[in-house]
Amino acid sequence: MKNKKRASILTTLSISAALMLSACSSEKGSSSSSENEQGEKENKLEEKVVIYSPHGKDILSKFEQQFEEKYQIDVEWLDMGSQEILDRIRSEKNNPQADVWWGAPSVNFDQAKDEGLLKPYEPSYSGSLAEGFYDPEWHWSGTSQTPEVIMYNSKELSEDEAPKDWDELLDPKWKDEIIIRYPLASGTMRTIFSAMIYRDYKDSNDTAAGYEWLEKLDANTKEYAANPEMMYNKVAKGEGKLSVWAMPDVVMLKENKNYPFEFIIPESGTPVLTEGIAVVNDAPHPKAAEAFYEFVNTPEAAKILADEFYRIPTRDDVEGLPEWITDTEIKSMDIDWKVFQENSDSWMKYWDENIKSGEKEIKE
Repeated sequence: MKNKKRASILTTLSISAALMLSACSSEKGSSSSSENEQGEKENKLEEKVVIYSPHGKDILSKFEQQFEEKYQIDVEWLDMGSQEILDRIRSEKNNPQADVWWGAPSVNFDQAKDEGLLKPYEPSYSGSLAEGFYDPEWHWSGTSQTPEVIMYNSKELSEDEAPKDWDELLDPKWKDEIIIRYPLASGTMRTIFSAMIYRDYKDSNDTAAGYEWLEKLDANTKEYAANPEMMYNKVAKGEGKLSVWAMPDVVMLKENKNYPFEFIIPESGTPVLTEGIAVVNDAPHPKAAEAFYEFVNTPEAAKILADEFYRIPTRDDVEGLPEWITDTEIKSMDIDWKVFQENSDSWMKYWDENIKSGEKEIKE
């Protein structure tokens, strides 16, 4: 009897232990399953991503289609000038609507960073970006380089006749021959105008010479076009023979749309913008934002942007770039971009209120 009772007790203990192990195992499995589900939930991309960009319909539509095909996520984009984007993101700070800001000079991104509008994000390809092509805290990173140039209508002017440097644009013979994209809404134009002020300001700490230069340019300017397309069309039609603009766009318009455009790289040097990308702080769709950020900056995407949309990549691992990139020698103007960031708004405000001829501003 004692042996049977002992066996019965041992059997009961064994069953109890087995039940306890089973329960623990089940609880552990349930916990592990819950953790996996939570991890999947945290890494799951949202149903859409909203992009603010000045890159234009062609680029935005192409990458919208490719991203949607890969991720089955709806891409919504809004195309507007770089400065307009900054102003809009400022106005939406307490209720952000955009997820990604794709395209603008680094100065604009630095302003946004200082105002707490951008979320730090270090991309997976950060090792392919040289110093200067990213914010030290990764509030933005560079996507392309954009030299600014003198653009001319090649049906109206020969290369010999076209101005070779910035100061030649002030020659009275160009009166009413220059059409300029309205600067306040354009990161490109704000940079060019700021560079003209900075040339003397860097040594004198005085804006007088730069403002005088802009006054003389205004005297020769026929119109300030409300958007780039208006400027392109007017120069292409010969309503004005000259403009100042981004080199890659000039090459694209010539090769893709057969516009009669050529460019001159100013002999004294030119500002070379670093165009960037950033995630908006408190973006409504943060995971989708990071996925889009990575997607449009792969070597394959950079190659497409170079071949089809004439963007000069910042990544150093993109192979097979077109000759117009590899064979063009750019003399970069030495610029303290922090000075631009701190002063550009006040410089442009002064231009708008004291220099611009209001009757030359053409509305949309």
